[in-house]
Amino acid sequence: MSTGKVVLGTLAGFAIGAIAGVLLAPEKGSVTRRKIMDKGDNSLDELKSKFDEFRDSLADKFKSTKIDAEELIDKGKEVYEDTKKDVKNAAETFKHDVKVNTNHKTT
Repeated sequence: MSTGKVVLGTLAGFAIGAIAGVLLAPEKGSVTRRKIMDKGDNSLDELKSKFDEFRDSLADKFKSTKIDAEELIDKGKEVYEDTKKDVKNAAETFKHDVKVNTNHKTT
């Protein structure tokens, strides 16, 4: 279940519970208001906890993605350096072959 749905469900449940509590309360208004405030505080604490979990999850995913990107960059650099060496070697081999073939034709 997505975090957005959990947050929305929590807020909706809080609102419905608060309204039902006021309408159906068998106790004095001050007692009912105190209970609603307590439930509101509990719901807020739960919402903060869910938000903290969501934030931590995003931070972990960001770190993981950053590490993956750094590894990919390092691999790309290795491939680049290897290719650069291969091209240099091929160019030197080509120069040598051209020189050898040119010397054979002139003799």
